[in-house]
Amino acid sequence: MLQSIDNDSFDRTIRDNEVVVVDCYTEWCSPCRKLIPTLESLADRYQGRVTIAKLDIGTNRETSQRFGVMSVPALLYFKNGELSSRQTGLVSESHIAENLTTLLGE
Repeated sequence: MLQSIDNDSFDRTIRDNEVVVVDCYTEWCSPCRKLIPTLESLADRYQGRVTIAKLDIGTNRETSQRFGVMSVPALLYFKNGELSSRQTGLVSESHIAENLTTLLGE
């Protein structure tokens, strides 16, 4: 299941979970909506090992500016609270899974 986060819960989420993917999106973004089924599938596949969270940059500008998010969709990958990598645009499930496998050390 995808978790919704905001400016207030962002730091706690990346700190309290070993591997986190934050999907930075906006409601009006068509590619962002197309990415949702992929992220839901990955959330099920990696349940208990990876947290996949959604951050609406339209209402959470502070966090999106902090991480330099300039276009959406943007995926931010965190390991142990530190930004590890990022991807921008509509990316495939297999490409996201490759990144998660690397972060998990599998």
